This record gives sequence, C-alpha cells and structure tokens, in this order.
Amino acid sequence: MSVVTQVILNADDELRYPSSGELRSIQEFLETGSQRTRIAATLADNEKKIVQEASKSLWKKRPDFIAPGGNAYGEKQRALCLRDYGWYLRLISYGVLAGDKEPIEKIGLIGVREMYNSLGVPVPGMVESIRCLKAASLALMSDEDATAAAPYFDYVIQSMS
Repeated sequence: MSVVTQVILNADDELRYPSSGELRSIQEFLETGSQRTRIAATLADNEKKIVQEASKSLWKKRPDFIAPGGNAYGEKQRALCLRDYGWYLRLISYGVLAGDKEPIEKIGLIGVREMYNSLGVPVPGMVESIRCLKAASLALMSDEDATAAAPYFDYVIQSMS
C-alpha cells in the first residue's frame, strides 16, 4: 500500500485530517517519485539482460543446479527458473513503485517457502538467485538509485532465508 493510501485510510479510520507528520511523509513520497519510476523502468527495460546475467552468475556459483539431477537441469526446468527470476524482478519493481515492501509481501512472499519446499526446490538456491538478480540489477543503476533499490531485494532475500 502506498504512503498516500495508508495516510488516508489511517486518518479516515480515526475520523481526522492527516497530521503534519503524515503530510510530510506524503511529500517525501512524492519527491522520490521520479527516482522510483526510474528504478522500475530500469528493471522493466532490462529484465531479459538482468535475468540472463543473474542466471549466468548463479550457474557459475552453483553448477550443480544445471547438472543432471539438479533443479534447473534441462531446458524446461531452466525455463521455469528463469520465469521465476523475472517474476521476482517484477515483484521488486512493484515494491519500489509503491515505496513500500507491502506489495512484495502480499503478492509474492506469503507461503513462498512452503511452496518451494513442496516442489522440492531448494530455498537456499532461490535466495542465492535473488542475490544474483540484485547484483545484476544494481550494476545497471547509479549509486543513488542502487542504494534506494537494494532494500527491496534484501527484503525478499531476508523473507526467504
């Protein structure tokens, strides 16, 4: 939920106007809007490149994933992994746009550990893949944008760990 929506709902629940502190938080949210949209555009425009770089990095670190018997062995399994990487990248862009980690939690993290465990997908491998997505993504951004985007990747990593 965006800061604006959150402030409005909180004020309405208490039948009051937004406080000056709440209005400042909305102002700060609006002031970072250009940066958040720039970061989201970087992720969207470079999804294929980011996923390719991240997967290449992951396979280098964990060649057992693409070896016979590994979870990403074969074209079909590898394609499913890459699909998930793109999905997480998109999920992170939602959080960045909202300026809040709640969309990441609501849309993508509830039950993720249980799902991967039931499918026999090693969760530590997914965590490592998100670290690789983070590195590949942040490498395309200015230091300032990378600093703003990193916590969203870290949130996913922490939630899956």
